[in-house]
Amino acid sequence: MAASLCTLVSAQVVDQGRDLSKYADDKFSIDDQYHVTEPYQTVTVAPVKGRRIKNVILMIGDGMGLEQVSVGWVLNGGHLNMDNCPVTGFSRTYTVDSLITDSCAGGSGLATGVKTRYGFMACDPDGNPVPSLLHDAQRKGMKTGVAVTCRINDATPIDFVGHSTDRHDEAGIAAQYVGSGVDFLTGGGIQFWQNREDGRDLVQEMKADGYTFVDNLDDLHQVKEGKLLGLFAPLEMEPALDRGPVLEDCAMKAIELLDNRKGFFLMIEGSSIDDWCHRHKLGHMAEELFDFDRTVGKVLEWAEKDGHTLVIITADHATGGLTLVGGSLQDRTAKVHFSTKGHNGILVPVFAYGPRAEEFSGVYENAELAEKVRRLMK
Repeated sequence: MAASLCTLVSAQVVDQGRDLSKYADDKFSIDDQYHVTEPYQTVTVAPVKGRRIKNVILMIGDGMGLEQVSVGWVLNGGHLNMDNCPVTGFSRTYTVDSLITDSCAGGSGLATGVKTRYGFMACDPDGNPVPSLLHDAQRKGMKTGVAVTCRINDATPIDFVGHSTDRHDEAGIAAQYVGSGVDFLTGGGIQFWQNREDGRDLVQEMKADGYTFVDNLDDLHQVKEGKLLGLFAPLEMEPALDRGPVLEDCAMKAIELLDNRKGFFLMIEGSSIDDWCHRHKLGHMAEELFDFDRTVGKVLEWAEKDGHTLVIITADHATGGLTLVGGSLQDRTAKVHFSTKGHNGILVPVFAYGPRAEEFSGVYENAELAEKVRRLMK
Protein backbone atom coordinates (compact mmCIF):
# COMPACT_ATOMS: atom_id res chain seq x y z
CA MET A 1 0.00 0.00 0.00
CA ALA A 2 1.37 3.40 -0.97
CA ALA A 3 0.95 5.30 2.31
CA SER A 4 2.02 8.77 3.35
CA LEU A 5 4.33 8.73 6.36
CA CYS A 6 5.07 11.71 8.55
CA THR A 7 8.29 12.61 10.34
CA LEU A 8 7.95 11.73 14.01
CA VAL A 9 9.14 14.47 16.36
CA SER A 10 6.78 13.94 19.24
CA ALA A 11 6.46 11.38 21.95
CA GLN A 12 3.88 8.66 21.42
CA VAL A 13 0.29 9.75 20.99
CA VAL A 14 -2.05 7.06 22.25
CA ASP A 15 -5.77 6.97 21.48
CA GLN A 16 -8.11 4.19 22.59
CA GLY A 17 -5.19 1.94 23.49
CA ARG A 18 -3.61 2.06 20.02
CA ASP A 19 -0.24 3.62 19.24
CA LEU A 20 -1.03 6.37 16.73
CA SER A 21 2.25 8.26 16.89
CA LYS A 22 2.93 7.86 13.18
CA TYR A 23 0.15 10.34 12.45
CA ALA A 24 1.63 13.23 14.50
CA ASP A 25 4.63 15.25 13.36
CA ASP A 26 4.99 17.37 16.49
CA LYS A 27 3.48 17.87 19.95
CA PHE A 28 0.04 19.21 19.08
CA SER A 29 -2.58 18.58 21.70
CA ILE A 30 -5.40 18.34 19.13
CA ASP A 31 -3.34 17.10 16.17
CA ASP A 32 -4.00 20.24 14.18
CA GLN A 33 -0.92 20.00 11.92
CA TYR A 34 0.29 17.33 9.53
CA HIS A 35 3.18 16.79 7.15
CA VAL A 36 3.33 14.26 4.33
CA THR A 37 6.83 13.17 3.33
CA GLU A 38 5.84 10.66 0.64
CA PRO A 39 2.81 11.61 -1.49
CA TYR A 40 1.04 8.90 -3.43
CA GLN A 41 0.87 8.93 -7.19
CA THR A 42 -2.44 9.87 -8.72
CA VAL A 43 -3.83 8.51 -11.97
CA THR A 44 -4.81 10.29 -15.16
CA VAL A 45 -7.92 9.23 -17.07
CA ALA A 46 -9.56 10.66 -20.15
CA PRO A 47 -13.28 11.50 -20.32
CA VAL A 48 -15.40 8.75 -21.87
CA LYS A 49 -17.19 9.48 -25.14
CA GLY A 50 -20.26 7.24 -24.93
CA ARG A 51 -23.67 8.13 -23.51
CA ARG A 52 -24.99 4.69 -22.50
CA ILE A 53 -24.91 3.89 -18.78
CA LYS A 54 -24.69 0.25 -17.78
CA ASN A 55 -23.16 0.54 -14.31
CA VAL A 56 -23.38 3.15 -11.53
CA ILE A 57 -20.75 3.50 -8.81
CA LEU A 58 -21.62 5.95 -6.03
CA MET A 59 -18.66 6.80 -3.79
CA ILE A 60 -19.34 8.60 -0.52
CA GLY A 61 -16.68 10.18 1.66
CA ASP A 62 -18.39 10.35 5.04
CA GLY A 63 -17.76 13.81 6.48
CA MET A 64 -15.81 14.84 3.35
CA GLY A 65 -16.66 18.46 2.69
CA LEU A 66 -14.85 20.96 0.51
CA GLU A 67 -12.65 21.65 3.52
CA GLN A 68 -11.38 18.07 3.81
CA VAL A 69 -10.81 17.79 0.07
CA SER A 70 -8.87 21.07 0.06
CA VAL A 71 -6.62 20.00 2.94
CA GLY A 72 -6.00 16.60 1.35
CA TRP A 73 -5.07 18.28 -1.93
CA VAL A 74 -2.43 20.40 -0.17
CA LEU A 75 -1.01 17.48 1.79
CA ASN A 76 -0.63 15.34 -1.33
CA GLY A 77 1.26 18.10 -3.11
CA GLY A 78 -1.59 19.47 -5.21
CA HIS A 79 -2.90 16.21 -6.64
CA LEU A 80 -5.99 14.10 -5.97
CA ASN A 81 -7.60 11.42 -8.12
CA MET A 82 -10.90 13.27 -7.77
CA ASP A 83 -9.35 16.01 -9.91
CA ASN A 84 -9.90 13.77 -12.96
CA CYS A 85 -13.65 14.26 -12.87
CA PRO A 86 -14.67 16.67 -15.65
CA VAL A 87 -17.91 17.70 -13.90
CA THR A 88 -18.40 19.17 -10.44
CA GLY A 89 -21.47 20.21 -8.53
CA PHE A 90 -22.58 20.98 -4.99
CA SER A 91 -25.09 19.23 -2.75
CA ARG A 92 -27.11 20.69 0.13
CA THR A 93 -27.33 18.29 3.06
CA TYR A 94 -29.92 19.66 5.53
CA THR A 95 -32.82 17.50 6.77
CA VAL A 96 -36.53 18.30 6.99
CA ASP A 97 -36.18 19.06 10.70
CA SER A 98 -32.57 20.17 11.14
CA LEU A 99 -30.20 22.52 9.35
CA ILE A 100 -27.29 20.24 10.27
CA THR A 101 -27.71 16.62 9.20
CA ASP A 102 -26.39 13.35 10.56
CA SER A 103 -25.18 10.41 8.48
CA CYS A 104 -28.58 8.74 8.74
CA ALA A 105 -30.57 11.48 7.03
CA GLY A 106 -27.67 12.69 4.88
CA GLY A 107 -27.06 9.24 3.47
CA SER A 108 -30.79 8.62 3.16
CA GLY A 109 -31.19 11.60 0.84
CA LEU A 110 -28.41 10.28 -1.38
CA ALA A 111 -29.77 6.74 -1.29
CA THR A 112 -33.49 7.31 -1.77
CA GLY A 113 -34.18 10.73 -3.29
CA VAL A 114 -36.32 11.63 -0.27
CA LYS A 115 -35.23 14.14 2.36
CA THR A 116 -36.08 12.87 5.80
CA ARG A 117 -35.74 13.52 9.51
CA TYR A 118 -32.53 13.54 11.51
CA GLY A 119 -31.81 9.95 12.56
CA PHE A 120 -34.02 8.29 9.92
CA MET A 121 -32.51 5.81 7.45
CA ALA A 122 -34.28 5.13 4.13
CA CYS A 123 -37.60 6.20 5.65
CA ASP A 124 -39.73 9.22 4.79
CA PRO A 125 -40.38 11.92 7.44
CA ASP A 126 -43.33 9.88 8.74
CA GLY A 127 -41.15 6.82 9.25
CA ASN A 128 -42.40 4.85 6.24
CA PRO A 129 -39.77 2.81 4.36
CA VAL A 130 -38.78 4.16 0.95
CA PRO A 131 -36.79 2.29 -1.71
CA SER A 132 -33.17 3.14 -2.41
CA LEU A 133 -31.18 3.28 -5.64
CA LEU A 134 -29.85 -0.16 -4.74
CA HIS A 135 -33.40 -1.52 -4.56
CA ASP A 136 -34.17 0.09 -7.92
CA ALA A 137 -31.14 -1.64 -9.41
CA GLN A 138 -32.25 -5.00 -8.01
CA ARG A 139 -35.67 -4.60 -9.60
CA LYS A 140 -33.98 -3.96 -12.93
CA GLY A 141 -32.04 -7.22 -12.62
CA MET A 142 -28.73 -5.47 -11.94
CA LYS A 143 -26.25 -6.86 -9.44
CA THR A 144 -25.62 -4.75 -6.32
CA GLY A 145 -22.88 -4.16 -3.79
CA VAL A 146 -21.82 -2.19 -0.73
CA ALA A 147 -18.22 -1.73 0.47
CA VAL A 148 -17.43 0.37 3.56
CA THR A 149 -14.76 0.71 6.25
CA CYS A 150 -17.20 1.19 9.16
CA ARG A 151 -19.46 -1.44 10.71
CA ILE A 152 -21.66 -2.52 7.84
CA ASN A 153 -24.78 -1.98 9.93
CA ASP A 154 -23.94 1.72 10.34
CA ALA A 155 -26.06 4.55 8.96
CA THR A 156 -24.84 5.00 5.39
CA PRO A 157 -24.79 1.35 4.30
CA ILE A 158 -28.23 0.62 5.77
CA ASP A 159 -29.57 3.71 3.97
CA PHE A 160 -29.02 1.70 0.78
CA VAL A 161 -29.89 -1.82 1.97
CA GLY A 162 -32.59 -1.53 4.64
CA HIS A 163 -34.75 0.88 6.65
CA SER A 164 -34.73 2.12 10.24
CA THR A 165 -35.68 5.08 12.40
CA ASP A 166 -33.27 4.02 15.17
CA ARG A 167 -29.56 3.76 14.38
CA HIS A 168 -28.97 2.34 17.87
CA ASP A 169 -30.84 -0.85 16.99
CA GLU A 170 -27.60 -2.23 15.64
CA ALA A 171 -28.43 -5.91 16.05
CA GLY A 172 -31.76 -5.45 14.31
CA ILE A 173 -30.16 -3.47 11.50
CA ALA A 174 -27.52 -6.16 10.92
CA ALA A 175 -30.28 -8.77 10.63
CA GLN A 176 -31.76 -6.83 7.71
CA TYR A 177 -28.88 -7.97 5.51
CA VAL A 178 -30.15 -11.55 5.68
CA GLY A 179 -32.47 -11.94 2.73
CA SER A 180 -31.52 -8.54 1.29
CA GLY A 181 -30.24 -10.11 -1.92
CA VAL A 182 -27.26 -7.75 -2.12
CA ASP A 183 -24.56 -9.58 -4.06
CA PHE A 184 -21.46 -8.05 -2.44
CA LEU A 185 -21.13 -6.81 1.15
CA THR A 186 -17.92 -5.83 2.94
CA GLY A 187 -17.20 -3.81 6.06
CA GLY A 188 -16.73 -4.25 9.80
CA GLY A 189 -19.07 -5.03 12.68
CA ILE A 190 -18.88 -8.81 12.93
CA GLN A 191 -19.82 -8.61 16.64
CA PHE A 192 -23.39 -7.84 15.55
CA TRP A 193 -23.49 -10.95 13.35
CA GLN A 194 -22.32 -13.64 15.77
CA ASN A 195 -22.72 -14.36 19.50
CA ARG A 196 -25.92 -12.33 19.46
CA GLU A 197 -28.39 -12.11 22.32
CA ASP A 198 -31.09 -13.65 20.14
CA GLY A 199 -28.88 -16.68 19.44
CA ARG A 200 -28.80 -16.14 15.68
CA ASP A 201 -25.58 -16.53 13.71
CA LEU A 202 -26.11 -14.20 10.76
CA VAL A 203 -22.88 -15.31 9.09
CA GLN A 204 -24.11 -18.89 8.96
CA GLU A 205 -27.50 -17.70 7.69
CA MET A 206 -25.79 -15.79 4.87
CA LYS A 207 -23.63 -18.81 4.03
CA ALA A 208 -26.75 -20.94 3.88
CA ASP A 209 -28.12 -18.40 1.39
CA GLY A 210 -25.17 -18.96 -0.91
CA TYR A 211 -22.69 -16.33 0.26
CA THR A 212 -18.97 -16.92 0.53
CA PHE A 213 -17.77 -15.48 3.86
CA VAL A 214 -14.29 -13.97 4.28
CA ASP A 215 -12.63 -12.10 7.13
CA ASN A 216 -9.24 -11.26 5.61
CA LEU A 217 -7.83 -9.95 2.34
CA ASP A 218 -6.05 -13.18 1.40
CA ASP A 219 -9.34 -15.05 1.37
CA LEU A 220 -11.06 -12.13 -0.40
CA HIS A 221 -8.61 -12.36 -3.27
CA GLN A 222 -9.35 -16.07 -3.72
CA VAL A 223 -13.06 -15.55 -4.41
CA LYS A 224 -13.75 -15.69 -8.14
CA GLU A 225 -17.54 -15.81 -8.40
CA GLY A 226 -20.84 -15.69 -6.54
CA LYS A 227 -22.20 -13.63 -3.66
CA LEU A 228 -19.75 -12.44 -1.02
CA LEU A 229 -19.90 -11.28 2.60
CA GLY A 230 -16.70 -9.87 4.08
CA LEU A 231 -16.46 -8.71 7.69
CA PHE A 232 -12.98 -7.52 8.63
CA ALA A 233 -13.29 -6.11 12.16
CA PRO A 234 -15.40 -6.42 15.32
CA LEU A 235 -16.59 -2.80 14.89
CA GLU A 236 -14.96 -0.17 12.68
CA MET A 237 -11.76 -1.14 10.92
CA GLU A 238 -8.41 0.10 12.16
CA PRO A 239 -7.09 3.50 11.01
CA ALA A 240 -6.00 3.73 7.40
CA LEU A 241 -2.26 3.31 7.92
CA ASP A 242 -2.86 0.23 10.08
CA ARG A 243 -5.50 -1.69 8.13
CA GLY A 244 -3.92 -1.69 4.67
CA PRO A 245 -5.69 -1.40 1.31
CA VAL A 246 -8.96 -2.99 2.42
CA LEU A 247 -11.22 -0.45 0.72
CA GLU A 248 -9.24 -0.49 -2.54
CA ASP A 249 -9.20 -4.28 -2.66
CA CYS A 250 -12.87 -4.62 -1.74
CA ALA A 251 -13.90 -2.05 -4.34
CA MET A 252 -12.01 -3.80 -7.11
CA LYS A 253 -13.19 -7.26 -6.03
CA ALA A 254 -16.76 -5.92 -6.00
CA ILE A 255 -16.37 -4.67 -9.56
CA GLU A 256 -14.88 -8.00 -10.62
CA LEU A 257 -17.72 -10.03 -9.13
CA LEU A 258 -20.56 -7.66 -10.05
CA ASP A 259 -19.65 -6.88 -13.65
CA ASN A 260 -22.19 -8.56 -15.91
CA ARG A 261 -24.32 -8.05 -19.00
CA LYS A 262 -27.20 -6.34 -17.13
CA GLY A 263 -24.97 -3.98 -15.18
CA PHE A 264 -24.49 -3.25 -11.48
CA PHE A 265 -24.95 -0.62 -8.78
CA LEU A 266 -22.17 -0.28 -6.21
CA MET A 267 -21.93 2.04 -3.20
CA ILE A 268 -18.44 2.56 -1.77
CA GLU A 269 -17.93 4.58 1.41
CA GLY A 270 -14.78 6.02 2.92
CA SER A 271 -16.44 5.86 6.30
CA SER A 272 -13.82 7.14 8.72
CA ILE A 273 -12.99 10.60 7.38
CA ASP A 274 -15.89 11.67 9.57
CA ASP A 275 -14.68 9.81 12.67
CA TRP A 276 -11.33 11.53 12.84
CA CYS A 277 -12.78 14.99 12.21
CA HIS A 278 -15.05 14.38 15.19
CA ARG A 279 -11.89 13.66 17.20
CA HIS A 280 -9.96 16.64 15.78
CA LYS A 281 -7.12 14.46 14.46
CA LEU A 282 -5.95 15.94 11.19
CA GLY A 283 -3.42 13.22 10.32
CA HIS A 284 -5.95 10.44 10.70
CA MET A 285 -8.50 12.36 8.66
CA ALA A 286 -5.99 12.99 5.90
CA GLU A 287 -4.96 9.35 5.66
CA GLU A 288 -8.60 8.25 5.51
CA LEU A 289 -9.20 10.74 2.70
CA PHE A 290 -6.08 9.49 0.90
CA ASP A 291 -7.30 5.89 1.28
CA PHE A 292 -10.64 6.90 -0.22
CA ASP A 293 -9.00 8.88 -3.02
CA ARG A 294 -6.67 6.01 -3.93
CA THR A 295 -9.79 3.89 -4.24
CA VAL A 296 -11.30 6.60 -6.45
CA GLY A 297 -8.24 6.30 -8.68
CA LYS A 298 -8.64 2.54 -9.10
CA VAL A 299 -12.34 2.92 -9.84
CA LEU A 300 -11.79 5.69 -12.40
CA GLU A 301 -9.15 3.67 -14.23
CA TRP A 302 -11.58 0.77 -14.51
CA ALA A 303 -14.44 3.04 -15.56
CA GLU A 304 -12.30 4.60 -18.29
CA LYS A 305 -11.64 1.17 -19.80
CA ASP A 306 -15.27 0.09 -19.42
CA GLY A 307 -16.73 3.21 -21.00
CA HIS A 308 -20.29 2.63 -19.74
CA THR A 309 -19.90 3.31 -16.01
CA LEU A 310 -21.11 6.48 -14.30
CA VAL A 311 -19.02 7.31 -11.23
CA ILE A 312 -20.28 9.88 -8.72
CA ILE A 313 -18.14 10.97 -5.77
CA THR A 314 -19.71 13.02 -3.00
CA ALA A 315 -20.32 13.27 0.76
CA ASP A 316 -23.24 12.95 3.13
CA HIS A 317 -22.12 16.06 5.08
CA ALA A 318 -19.00 17.84 6.28
CA THR A 319 -17.58 17.39 9.78
CA GLY A 320 -15.55 19.39 12.25
CA GLY A 321 -15.93 22.92 10.95
CA LEU A 322 -12.47 22.44 9.44
CA THR A 323 -10.56 25.52 8.27
CA LEU A 324 -7.19 25.49 6.50
CA VAL A 325 -5.24 28.28 8.23
CA GLY A 326 -1.65 27.59 7.21
CA GLY A 327 0.87 25.26 5.65
CA SER A 328 2.79 24.82 2.41
CA LEU A 329 1.79 23.19 -0.86
CA GLN A 330 5.45 22.69 -1.77
CA ASP A 331 6.30 21.11 1.57
CA ARG A 332 3.00 19.21 1.82
CA THR A 333 2.15 20.60 5.23
CA ALA A 334 -1.13 21.87 6.60
CA LYS A 335 -2.29 23.58 9.77
CA VAL A 336 -6.01 23.62 10.46
CA HIS A 337 -8.57 24.80 12.95
CA PHE A 338 -11.56 22.69 14.00
CA SER A 339 -14.50 24.80 15.15
CA THR A 340 -16.81 21.95 16.22
CA LYS A 341 -16.71 18.28 17.13
CA GLY A 342 -19.98 17.81 15.27
CA HIS A 343 -21.13 18.16 11.69
CA ASN A 344 -21.52 21.43 9.83
CA GLY A 345 -23.92 22.54 7.13
CA ILE A 346 -21.65 23.74 4.33
CA LEU A 347 -22.33 22.57 0.76
CA VAL A 348 -20.49 19.35 -0.10
CA PRO A 349 -18.84 18.66 -3.46
CA VAL A 350 -20.10 16.32 -6.15
CA PHE A 351 -17.61 14.96 -8.69
CA ALA A 352 -18.92 13.05 -11.71
CA TYR A 353 -17.17 10.94 -14.35
CA GLY A 354 -18.48 8.84 -17.20
CA PRO A 355 -21.52 8.89 -19.47
CA ARG A 356 -24.04 11.66 -18.64
CA ALA A 357 -21.71 13.15 -16.03
CA GLU A 358 -22.85 16.61 -17.11
CA GLU A 359 -26.18 15.94 -15.38
CA PHE A 360 -24.45 16.51 -12.02
CA SER A 361 -23.22 20.07 -12.45
CA GLY A 362 -24.83 22.91 -10.52
CA VAL A 363 -26.21 23.26 -7.00
CA TYR A 364 -28.98 20.95 -5.79
CA GLU A 365 -30.37 19.01 -2.84
CA ASN A 366 -28.80 15.68 -1.84
CA ALA A 367 -32.13 14.04 -2.63
CA GLU A 368 -32.01 15.53 -6.14
CA LEU A 369 -28.70 13.76 -6.71
CA ALA A 370 -30.42 10.42 -6.09
CA GLU A 371 -33.27 11.37 -8.41
CA LYS A 372 -30.78 12.21 -11.16
CA VAL A 373 -29.23 8.75 -10.79
CA ARG A 374 -32.67 7.13 -10.68
CA ARG A 375 -33.65 8.75 -13.99
CA LEU A 376 -30.39 7.74 -15.64
CA MET A 377 -30.73 4.12 -14.51
CA LYS A 378 -34.14 3.73 -16.19
